[in-house]
Amino acid sequence: MTRSGSTPRRSVLAAAIGVAGAAAVTTTAAAAAGAARPAPSAARGSGAPGAAGAPAGSETKTEAGRVAEYHGWSGHADWLAGAAKGVRAEAGARPGIVISRPLGSVDYTDPHTGTKAAWEYATWTSPVRTLSVPATEAIVSWNAHTPAGTWIQIELKGSYTDGSATPWYVMGRWASDDGASSIRRTSVDGQSDDKSSVWTDTFSIDDPASGLRLAKYQVRLTLHRKPGTTLTPTVWRVGAMGSDVPDRFEVPASTPSLPKARELAVPRYSQEIHKGQYPEYDNGGEAWCSPTSSQMIIEYWGRKPSAKDLAWVNPDYADPQVCHAARATFDYQYEGCGNWPFNAAYAATYREMQGVVTRLRSLTDAEKLIGAGIPLITSQSFLKTELDGAGYGTSGHLMTVIGFTADGDIIANDPASPSNEAVRHVYKRRQWENIWLRTKRYDANGKVVSGTGGVCYLYFPAKPSAAQRRVLKELGIR
Repeated sequence: MTRSGSTPRRSVLAAAIGVAGAAAVTTTAAAAAGAARPAPSAARGSGAPGAAGAPAGSETKTEAGRVAEYHGWSGHADWLAGAAKGVRAEAGARPGIVISRPLGSVDYTDPHTGTKAAWEYATWTSPVRTLSVPATEAIVSWNAHTPAGTWIQIELKGSYTDGSATPWYVMGRWASDDGASSIRRTSVDGQSDDKSSVWTDTFSIDDPASGLRLAKYQVRLTLHRKPGTTLTPTVWRVGAMGSDVPDRFEVPASTPSLPKARELAVPRYSQEIHKGQYPEYDNGGEAWCSPTSSQMIIEYWGRKPSAKDLAWVNPDYADPQVCHAARATFDYQYEGCGNWPFNAAYAATYREMQGVVTRLRSLTDAEKLIGAGIPLITSQSFLKTELDGAGYGTSGHLMTVIGFTADGDIIANDPASPSNEAVRHVYKRRQWENIWLRTKRYDANGKVVSGTGGVCYLYFPAKPSAAQRRVLKELGIR
């Protein structure tokens, strides 16, 4: 089931790892911790839609007002606007930044292998971004190519509403591979300044009830490579989102908005058939809801790992690409595959793909995406009695939303199913909407724990269609 965590805000982030059996009702220590701190926004997920320089559609809203904002850097002008030290902005069909002239070298001891090595490095720092929604949480996601022998570090620094500043927080050290010539991708524990902390991949205000918020921020990218080589990572997108979602056990019901039923042809993969496989990656398939969901959507877009990519997988295993996705999203510090930005980054390693962690305001937003042909991956937590037809309860689980019935109910590919054939489910709209969008809920013992608050992953082509581009822009993603 979900891995216990040390943070109240990550009670459902941890949950992104998956569910352990279709009949279990789960209440983990991480979920129980969700009530320990006032939590205006959903556990671990503060991703919210928003676009750089977009006055309309750059933030989501609820009846209580603005709750979240996403801002991304991905265009050539965006890269030129940042402070580049040893990196070069490249134009073209997919603009990005690469190492031009390293600033020097730095030693890094990999905490997961004990290997100490020197790495050349260069940096890019974003302009200061003033949040339209002063935030209790923030999360960063990125899209990059990291050849073997390269890696990137992603950091966040901000200023609070009281005028003081945060330190530079490491939001991830990432490489697409984990071979001998690269580092082990990892989050960094133990980061705090007594006003805020980083819980795996989420910046969180320690005491939201105090009124303190994150007002501004910058993102810094450090690109690393083996000394004396011409290798370089390429970063195509980096985005940060902040949110301040009010506590809510229940959300208003939305009205179905699609004119007719719509279902996307998304492949169906079960995490359950991988139980016991590669337990070094978070106890095997029973915890692989996030990478299994990611792989379904990646393949919907016509991308797949190559035979070379899959050569390490036992040939007796079905759907080896799911094993590959688990390995490629594994966070060696968190010891799980549920690190949300790591999943988005994995999706973007495929040809001309993008991945964003964000937050939606309602099922109406999800219907807009489905109508444009974009499936989504959502995170939710619930008791067995709260979602008819699931047959289990969970403190956090990822599923793919692939369509809506004519009545507006959810068509989902649920990886916590006994077989690939059993993955497709239809869930009641009202039940689904509430378990996904709420930020507070009661566990099986009646204790108040956290909910996800509308968090989702969106994967889409680097060159979406005009209709897809229009919907993404409306949801704040450009």
